[in-house]
Parts: sequence; structure tokens; C-alpha cells
Amino acid sequence: MNLTLLTDYYELSMMQGYILLRENPRVVFDMFFRRQPFGGGFSVFAGLEDALRHVSSLAFSPDDLAYLEGLGGFHREFLDWLAGFRFRGDIWAMDEGTVAFPGEPLIRVHASLAEAQMIESALLAILNFQTLIATKAARVRLAAGGGAVVEFGLRRAQGVDGALSASRAAFIGGAAATSNTLAGKRFGIPVRGTMAHSWVMAFESEREAFEKYAEIYPDGCILLIDTYDTLGSGIENAVAVGRKLKATGHGGFGVRLDSGDLEYMSRIVRRRLDEAGLADARIVASNELDEHIIRQLITQGAPIDTWGVGTHLVTGAGDPALTGVYKIAARDRNGAFVPTIKVSNNPEKVTNPGIKQVWRFANGAGSPLADLICLEEETPEPGRPHTFHHPQGDYRSFTLSDFARVTPLLGQKMKEGRITAELPKITDIQARARREIDALDDTFKRLINPHVYKVSLSEALFALKSRMIRETLAKGDER
Repeated sequence: MNLTLLTDYYELSMMQGYILLRENPRVVFDMFFRRQPFGGGFSVFAGLEDALRHVSSLAFSPDDLAYLEGLGGFHREFLDWLAGFRFRGDIWAMDEGTVAFPGEPLIRVHASLAEAQMIESALLAILNFQTLIATKAARVRLAAGGGAVVEFGLRRAQGVDGALSASRAAFIGGAAATSNTLAGKRFGIPVRGTMAHSWVMAFESEREAFEKYAEIYPDGCILLIDTYDTLGSGIENAVAVGRKLKATGHGGFGVRLDSGDLEYMSRIVRRRLDEAGLADARIVASNELDEHIIRQLITQGAPIDTWGVGTHLVTGAGDPALTGVYKIAARDRNGAFVPTIKVSNNPEKVTNPGIKQVWRFANGAGSPLADLICLEEETPEPGRPHTFHHPQGDYRSFTLSDFARVTPLLGQKMKEGRITAELPKITDIQARARREIDALDDTFKRLINPHVYKVSLSEALFALKSRMIRETLAKGDER
């Protein structure tokens, strides 16, 4: 599918203005988000590969151009320019799977103004959603402790594309598998599934349904036991089938609970399985689960091995969208970039000017301590103290002296419209996310009231921002 027109109409309107007015300088845009989703302490950056592939494939087809011409608002000169459009800019970004925090650039786009404007909406749509879902999945994985999480959200996702993107992002965030077969094929994600109630109801009896299923799938047989009576016929029929499978040398047997009091039922089911000599049988739980319910069940000691999480995972329940934005930070003037700034009555909406890099400071164990947003020409040096200024440009600051390493987070991913960075396998992206989350101090991983990770401005960026705010306000007073 050609997704070139996946942009807001006003982006095209502005682009036409830039072209017709011959006002199309080189610019730099930053994408960042303003607050952590779900009240959490971290986010997982996801969606980069999809975004890069989208940008690198942009091209207006004759059908696209005919449609735009039919709208009546576009000049022939602009339509002819679009006919030859390709994105020819550079993109710098964090590695996919990196743990990220509010205010720091996730992506930096260097391009002509029209090109940078063209990709804004799609970048935000792709990265905002996948980062949101990857973060939700990471929270669910943390809540589950050592239990496996399987993403079950296909039928509750926000449309087909939402389902595919959510499956990809959920795996990056920590899901072990998905029920979405197309996502498994497209992204190389393991696929899993048990059975539906309709299988049980399609046979004359629950026992027959279980036996027929076990006949076809003797290894890894997971029986859904709550169609009629979970703690009566359900578990007893499952035990009978499980014993037969074990006696004939088959493994991977388990049962699934999809309704009722999961803590109470899982205890009784676990006891019955153990009494029947099926101590290695797994218990899978589903039914409107989220990280808070899972954490409560774990805290109560519910003996559940695998968690099937659907609706609340793939829809980002609790926070409908990542607060990602895309703002111009510099523009070319007479052959050199000059910083730009947006000033607002809301301090959190005042942008950070200039071309920037994000540096992560960590201790000897590799645990992140704080991130410092610097101007591109700055290089923080190990072995000396660094001053961290509050990102809103006020008087607050602190000095960090005790750190072992400092690492830049933004690397070049695209040059002159071509993807130049190696695109890692999704399993490697998931592994990166897991390493980075595991390295975080536990205070940042609390589900409720986590500690706030510090993202600050360097002395040079703080001085530039303060000066530009003063100059902008002074110009306003003059008017």
C-alpha cells in the first residue's frame, strides 16, 4: 500500500507555501514527548524501523497527484514538484528499544523545510503509538515477575494496522509471543494460542472436546476449563486428559483460566493438578488483565505461570496516546544553522533551541543516573563534574561528579534519504529494551509514584535557551 498521503492536509498546504514562495531552507526538527505515559518512570522507544522504511519509500503516484489536483487547492507548479519528491534528508535517532524520558530528542531530522514537514505526521503516528505500547508491555512484564506474557490483543486492537503495530511494539516491550499470526509472519514474533470456548461447545461434552484437542495437539496442550464449571467439570476433565498425556510421554500440558476470581481459582486448580501428579502443568490466565491486576495477583501468591494480556495492552489502556511532538530547533541562514525557539506561557512547552545530542551518564554497574541534553558541539568528558540545569530553564540545577561512563544516544540512521544504519532483528531490539530496563534503579520501575529520572540541560544549552527567551520576550514588548 502506498502511504505517501499519510500526512495531515495542512502539512501539504504549508509545503506548497514554502515551494511557491521559494522559502525552503535546510532545517532541523526534534521529536520528543512531554510526559511519561501511565504515570510511569520510563518509556521504551519503539517504531523506528517502520518509520525509517516509511520515510525512505515516499513517492507520489500519478493517482496521488490526480487526487490532490482534484481537491482544487494546489497549484500545478507544486504538483509538478511533488511528482519528483523523495526524502533526501538525514535522520539521527536513539536505537530502537532504548529507555527514554520526557523532553529529550528521540529523533533529529535534518532536511529541507518542505521535506521535514512532509514526514511529521507519519513519524508521530508511528513512533507515538509503538512507544506507548512497548512501554505498556514493559510495565506488564515487570508486574508479571518471571511469568511469560503473551499478547492476545488482535480482536480488540484499534483496527488492522493498530493490531500489527501493537503486536510488534508489545514484543519489543517484553511480550514473549503474540496470538496475531500475520504479525508473527511479518515481524518474526513467536505465535501462541490455546482454544476458544466455541471448541468446547462444539462437542457433545466437555470431556470429549478436551480429548479431541489433546489427540490433535498432544504436546503443549492447553485446555480452557471455564466454559461450564471451572472448579467442577472443567478441572476434573482436564486432569483426566492431562494424566493420559503424561502417561504416554507428552509434555507441555496446562490449563487456562479466562473468568472468575483468578487468585482463588488458580490456587484450587494448582492444588488439584499437584494432587493428580501434574505438578509440571502450567496455569495460563487471561480476562481483561493489566499490569496492576497482575501485580496484585502476584503479590497475593496466585500460582499463575503465563499471562494472556489483550485489550489493555494493545490499546494502551490508561493513557490513550504518547505526548510526542515534533518541533523545529534550527534553520539555515546564509549557509549556517541558527537556533530557533518556541516560547509559551506554559514553561513545559518552551522548546530547547539548536542542534542537540543526548548524553546518558551511568555508574560503574551500568545503571543510568541522569541524561544531559547538550548542543551538538559539546562532548561531556568523564572524570570531571558536570552541571545539570532544570529543563524548564529555571534556577534549579545540580552537579554530577560520581559517574563511570557517559554515552551519546543519538546516532545517524539515514543519510540523504537512504537508511544507513543496520536494522537489528526484533529479538535484538527486545533484548536491548530488557537490558536497559533491568539496568534502571528499581525506584524508576515502580508502577505507582516512581522516582523521576532527571533529564537536564547543559550549561551551554541552558545559557542559549535563557538568552533566546529574554530576546523573544523583549521583541514582544517592543511590538
